[in-house]
Amino acid sequence: MFKTIQNAFKTPDVRKRLFYTLLLIVVFRFGCFITVPGVDTFALREAMDTSTGSLVSLIDTISGGAFSNLSIFAMSITPYITASIVIQLLAMIIPSLEKLMKEGGETSRAKVNKYTKVLALVLALIEAMGIFISYQSSDIFKTSLADGPSLLTGALVVISLIAGTSILMWLGEQITNKGVGNGISMIIFIGIISSLPSGLVTLWNLIVTESGVNTVGIVTAFVILLGAILLVAGVVFVQQAERKIPVQYAKKVVGRKMYGGQNTHIPLKLAMAGVMPIIFASSFMTFPAMIIQIFAADKIGGAGFLAGLYKFSIATSSSSVGWGYSLANALVYFLLIVGFTFFYTYATFNPDEVATNIKQNGGFIPGIRAGKPTADYLKNTLNKLTVFGAVFLSLIAILPMLLRFSSLNLSFGGTSILIVVGVALETIQQLESLLVMRHYKGFLEK
Repeated sequence: MFKTIQNAFKTPDVRKRLFYTLLLIVVFRFGCFITVPGVDTFALREAMDTSTGSLVSLIDTISGGAFSNLSIFAMSITPYITASIVIQLLAMIIPSLEKLMKEGGETSRAKVNKYTKVLALVLALIEAMGIFISYQSSDIFKTSLADGPSLLTGALVVISLIAGTSILMWLGEQITNKGVGNGISMIIFIGIISSLPSGLVTLWNLIVTESGVNTVGIVTAFVILLGAILLVAGVVFVQQAERKIPVQYAKKVVGRKMYGGQNTHIPLKLAMAGVMPIIFASSFMTFPAMIIQIFAADKIGGAGFLAGLYKFSIATSSSSVGWGYSLANALVYFLLIVGFTFFYTYATFNPDEVATNIKQNGGFIPGIRAGKPTADYLKNTLNKLTVFGAVFLSLIAILPMLLRFSSLNLSFGGTSILIVVGVALETIQQLESLLVMRHYKGFLEK
């Protein structure tokens, strides 16, 4: 990996892409500290301190601290991600949209991207209005009105948040086209690792206290670091592992030429769905809390149904709720991730379609008849791999909840590590591809 980065900086074209990506990342990080107009930063800090450990902490981790500052990037890139998920789901039930996504041409991709952006702006408008409504009862907005902030202040806050999300979509698109890596994933990646220094400070405070060096803190910090290393190693293994299904193609004569006769394979990854099932499940679990926090914030502290639903919904990211809510949330979260993993895997890989394509091209899997037996074999193999991948993703996601007995407030959780490692591997693979293309281009020029 380090050799790849070193070679990348030695290659002019790739180095230019790297510096361009770093420049846009700096712009993103500066924007995380630009508070939207009309906000009292001191009152905002007090309001965020009272919300520590709830749904706010989960959103703030993804946004790289932008949400706690209520900056123009407070909503991060989440509206665009949600819009992308909705478009993919709609493609399964709308034939024309499915056909458009399968065409794969430049015009088709541009249309799908346009639909995604329009839907992202609509979702950003709804989310921005929700953020303003949820905080309008507090004193964070500078206003002289006795009954709260004015309509003009609300419009200014909502427009600023939507503009911030639009800028992030543009930055992500520029990184993808002119930089290195997937721009959207890179923004999430930078947002998560920006909390790494605070995590290191937490570990340091465990070791060194006011009374001196804490022996128990040293052991705790060592166990945490060892667990993080093992977790990263496990994530890398699962992300890179794949089952290769061999496929042979029969020889056929067309005119005076012979075609086929080659051996290839179908790569089936352990975690084919990636981190998408966790995003689906977390969005599904936190949605009730967001609705209750916006429209029924006064019921949160009570003992009714809405208060119980709110505590159950935020148990994924909050340590202030009881063990009963945490265990129930962990079980439902686990089952949702497993279900969404199977759903997303079969949405991206259709065994029947693959088996049909193999049969039409004169291919077969050794020992398996072409047609339906091939489809059944692929389904059986895919089910076994998906079960392992789904359980792994679920355990990674609920790991912070399993460690709830600890008093630590580390910024990195299992999901964060999964996203960070996945994006890092993807970026390194793209760097290697760019270097290989550059070497081929130089060879042809000679």
